[in-house]
Amino acid sequence: MATIGQRLNPPFPTKGIVGWIAPLILGLIAGLIRFIQLGRPNTVAFDETYYAKDAWALLRFGVEHKAVDDHEALMLSAGSNWRTVEAFTSEGSFVVHPPVGKWTIAIGEYLFGVTPFGWRFMAALLGTIAVVLVARIVRRMTRSDLIGGIAGLLLALDGIHIVMSRTALLDIVLGTFILAGFGSLVIDRDATRKKLALLGAQLGNTPEVWKHLGSGFGPRLGIRPWRLLAIFFLTLAVSVKWSGLWFLAIFMIMTLLWDVGTLRTIGVDRPWIATLVKSAPAAFIATVVLTIAVYLTSWTGWFLSDTGWGRDWATDKPDSWVPDSLRSLANYHSEAWNFHVNLDSDHGYQSNPLSWPFMTRPTSFVYESIKDGSQGCPTDRCSQQVLALGNPIIWWAALLAVPYQLWNWLSNRDWRSGAILAGIIAGWVPWLLYLDRTIFTFYTVAYLPFLVMAVAFTIMKLLQHKPPQQQPVVIALIGIYLLAVIAAAWWFYPIWTGEVIPYDQWKLRMWMPTWI
Repeated sequence: MATIGQRLNPPFPTKGIVGWIAPLILGLIAGLIRFIQLGRPNTVAFDETYYAKDAWALLRFGVEHKAVDDHEALMLSAGSNWRTVEAFTSEGSFVVHPPVGKWTIAIGEYLFGVTPFGWRFMAALLGTIAVVLVARIVRRMTRSDLIGGIAGLLLALDGIHIVMSRTALLDIVLGTFILAGFGSLVIDRDATRKKLALLGAQLGNTPEVWKHLGSGFGPRLGIRPWRLLAIFFLTLAVSVKWSGLWFLAIFMIMTLLWDVGTLRTIGVDRPWIATLVKSAPAAFIATVVLTIAVYLTSWTGWFLSDTGWGRDWATDKPDSWVPDSLRSLANYHSEAWNFHVNLDSDHGYQSNPLSWPFMTRPTSFVYESIKDGSQGCPTDRCSQQVLALGNPIIWWAALLAVPYQLWNWLSNRDWRSGAILAGIIAGWVPWLLYLDRTIFTFYTVAYLPFLVMAVAFTIMKLLQHKPPQQQPVVIALIGIYLLAVIAAAWWFYPIWTGEVIPYDQWKLRMWMPTWI
């Protein structure tokens, strides 16, 4: 039976650079998939017309400006001359998302010009980093190089993640910051428990030592730098899209529940009260202070500008102890909130969140019918599409894996299943409150990493505790499943990346009528 120290700090299967080999190889594969022909299609895809344009305005003015009517044509021709092309008016633009996601897109435009490659560069980079993060996070959670590698492979080959990594929208930025925050909390959990394990070992690691450490409300856990870093990343997510608030709130509750489990492991009699007394106040204060500081800092360009939309709203309002700039920003947020909750205009590719797990209504970012033999079309009719469609072999497996994680959490109190469910709940359940809003399936990219974790962790459970005679069969079935994931990625890759293919080939990839 494992000692308390071993339960607190289970060993990793490998150490040093060896544990990085599989994640980095998967990152290379993911990068090739995301960066090759990144400028294809050479057009403004879907909502790039907002976010790539706003990123350009941030580079020019430090704040979003209204664009001229033909701004899409200017976006496609500006290139390295973006500093001089007159694509904007002198008026600030009302935008409904905070600035960090657009500033992130702007980095690529600054480095490579206002071109499809330039405005998609950071999305591709963050999408690649996310694959490495998932592989490393799952390795840490499971203490398995294999399962971490499987999770990274699944994310690398999922269509929604590939499409969002090749498109200058905010959601891949949101999802990567969320993942970085989650990973920081997992490291914080390990670091805290390792600190306690080392403390017990230094004192002799005897039952008496642990009884002493578990007396009262337990030992002090000290400064938690990884928790602070997690709050920073999660606040960056909020500064991309407000939906990041759900992840911030749910993950901070989750990390406090982890503290309860840690204190229970070392024998604290009242771990819930101990956590509320010793850990929760510091976590709450750090979250509030750091969130406000980082979020307001993200609006620096708006504060410093003279042209930001609504910047002077409070100037002619009654005096208040609250600075005019903050009152103006509060009014801006009120207007943006009203826009979000009242957004109900119909869109041909909107989808009900209840349908997201089944991947029945993916979003088409680009579709062009080619009938003149141009663009390398080998027949008299071709199609070029970018369809934000998840890899069906991954998503449909998750229909079984997620309920299993719920069962494993309830029956075995497995913290890993609870953490996976927390990510899925934060990313999916809040949208069920807005079934009448105009929303899209690609929003799932924010919680997609937790879906692949659910599948990978379920695979791990299938491999464990099987009689020797069953192991070959289980391994063979898992191998077949992973080959099916790879085959599906190969099959759908053309419609994820905008390849020009014969219409008949395109039609074969439309497995459901609702995908058209």
